[in-house]
Amino acid sequence: MTVSRLVTLLRSLGIFISKRQLVRLLNTGKDEFLTEARDVLRAGLSSADWITVDDTGARHRATNGFCTQIGNDHFTWFGTTGSKSRLNFLELLRAGHSDYVINDEAIAYMRERALAGPVIARLLEHPHRYFADQAVWNAHLDALGISALKVTPDPVLIATEGALWGSIKAHGFLPNTVIVSDDAGQFDVGLHALCWVHSERLVHKLDTFTDEHRAAQSDVRELIWKYYRALKAYRRRPTKRSKAVLEARFDRIFTLETGFVTLDRLLKRLHKNKPELLMVLKRPEIPLHTNGSENDIRAQVTRRKVSGGTRSDVGRACRDGFIGLAKTCFKLGVGFWDYLGARLNVPGCQLIPPLPELVLAKARSP
Repeated sequence: MTVSRLVTLLRSLGIFISKRQLVRLLNTGKDEFLTEARDVLRAGLSSADWITVDDTGARHRATNGFCTQIGNDHFTWFGTTGSKSRLNFLELLRAGHSDYVINDEAIAYMRERALAGPVIARLLEHPHRYFADQAVWNAHLDALGISALKVTPDPVLIATEGALWGSIKAHGFLPNTVIVSDDAGQFDVGLHALCWVHSERLVHKLDTFTDEHRAAQSDVRELIWKYYRALKAYRRRPTKRSKAVLEARFDRIFTLETGFVTLDRLLKRLHKNKPELLMVLKRPEIPLHTNGSENDIRAQVTRRKVSGGTRSDVGRACRDGFIGLAKTCFKLGVGFWDYLGARLNVPGCQLIPPLPELVLAKARSP
């Protein structure tokens, strides 16, 4: 509901309140809730075998931005920012920490992203490996002369992404965790898997102009969905033999020559994504899709349609925090009203343990 409608409802109940008073009640003094929402993310990232991610448009201070969802079967977290870059995603994965770290994981990330060897050598030769915040990190890059380099790829960007990745790992987040995404480039970090539903959608959305094209498209879609059902069966009972069979079957499907040139090019492109699409053969516990993320983020889309955007930073934080807490309560089997009553010390409400503890307990349970 919009604030105006809430005010009208409360006044109809005999509660005389102004719009400003209501906004203050919704946004002011919610630090403990926001801290718990942040700690839910930290608990999830430190214990999850897998997470799914997604983003959607968001308005803040009359400017377009993006809301990113991170979660799995045990938790949900939202963060709204002005960017959807890989740098932004890595910043969100730090879960509130502000440091930059040069460690083995950071160096491995930089090498994978083709950062020049001499630049990596400068970072390794310096005795300082920990930097408290962005200002200290940027000053370090300036002192090493990295900021003045004008080459491709951008050494400042890659070094910063690497230091963020180093921070994520230094805090114990994403330990062998698979990130499942819809193939948006910003999410391609660490162990990465792709959503099969989004991949098949590319075939489904191809424009066809002849009966032969439509027949080829239909045949390929049928092969993909049969293969998808075989992957679902493999997740329930993985074996070495079925793994080998599925790998060979993948190659046969995605190297087909149908005569429909656009479809054939798409199949070749999807074949290049074989490691990400077949991550499930190595990690059968991961989902084959990002439906969970799409379901979670629908609440943000509904909120955007009802009330547009947020005006203050604290309003944005409260919106993201409370929607994430409500989703997490649902996944943990906790009534959200019971949760609010426990945190607000309402007499007679049952005790609800801290949600991060429940997330960790869920992750450890068989």
